[in-house]
Order: sequence, then structure tokens, then C-alpha cells
Amino acid sequence: MAYKEGGDFYPKDENGKVIFSDVDYVDTWKALEDCVDEGLVRNIGVSNFSSKQIQRILDVARIKPQLNQVECHLHLSNSKLHNYCQENGIVLQAYGPLGSPGNKSEPPPRCLEEPVLLEIAKAKNKSPAQVNLRFLLQRGLSVVPKSVRPQRIQENFQIYDFELSPEEMKLLLDLNKDYRFKTQEAAKDHKYYTFNDPF
Repeated sequence: MAYKEGGDFYPKDENGKVIFSDVDYVDTWKALEDCVDEGLVRNIGVSNFSSKQIQRILDVARIKPQLNQVECHLHLSNSKLHNYCQENGIVLQAYGPLGSPGNKSEPPPRCLEEPVLLEIAKAKNKSPAQVNLRFLLQRGLSVVPKSVRPQRIQENFQIYDFELSPEEMKLLLDLNKDYRFKTQEAAKDHKYYTFNDPF
């Protein structure tokens, strides 16, 4: 979905409600395919798309999405969507892969404070964040962690010198709670609101 076309980056009506465009995302996808044809971009993908929305694109696409970027972490595994994307040759990319460490609204324990994660991290002599990122990579996801601290950014890359066993992977996968931090509340009434779909 997109905001209403015009000059305002975040357009709102007189009641403060966000105004969205009526353009169908399938039409937007076709325009992105034209951009590939014209050499303006090399790769195109989607973000926060459900399997149902991706299928609408696949049914008409000349170029299929290469990537679907979605929230994914220990408490939101997105396993069904991940499987669907893999079956269709689409990479699932995890944003918010560490959960939301500064978010106080999440019921405890937070992602990086899960006892199972802490135990595995201690055994591997790695940080909980490193084990968490390794877990997502071993699931076959692309991962986009966010940090502003140089030490943490460097640490986030130091996840290629160890592996998690199948048993450890299962323990971590079992931490899923289907807990979503980013619900896009402003868009709940939109006809293309993605989180109404099962996956």
C-alpha cells in the first residue's frame, strides 16, 4: 500500500487519519518490471507481503519478486511464509531480527533474554545476538540487523565461525510466539492490510 499521491509525505485527513492511495500494488509491480526493462533497477522485491499478496503478483508477473522483507525474529518465526517463499524461489529477508530490545511493551522474556538463547550463547562463547542471527541464517533467511554502535555492528558479522545443531535450531524455533512488533496500526482499515492474512 502507498500513501495518497501528492506533496505530503505522510498525508492525513482533518481527523488525523492517514490517507492511502487507491492504486493496486499489482499495477505498481508492473511499473517496477518496466523499470527493470529500462535498466533503471536490477532487482525488485516486496516488503510485508503475505503469501496471498505475493500470489496475486506471481499470477501476472513477468518478473517474480526476488525478496520479501518481513519482521522475523525468535518470537515471530514466520515459518509458513518462509516455506511459501522458498517454494517460489523468493528470499525471505528478516528485519528486526533481534526483536526490539528497547521496546518495553513486549511481555518478558524479550527475544535476547530467552533462557534457552542465553544457555546456547554461553555454550558457544557467543553473544545472544550472534546466536540469534546465526539461527536465522541457518534457517535460510537473509538478515538485516540494526545497530548504531560500531562494536555491535562488527559483532553482528562474526557469526560464520560456528554452527547450531539441529537440536539447538529446534529449541530456538520453538520460542515462536507469533508476536509482532510492527503492526502498522495506521493501515488496519486498508483493503490491502497484510496482517489480516494467515501468512
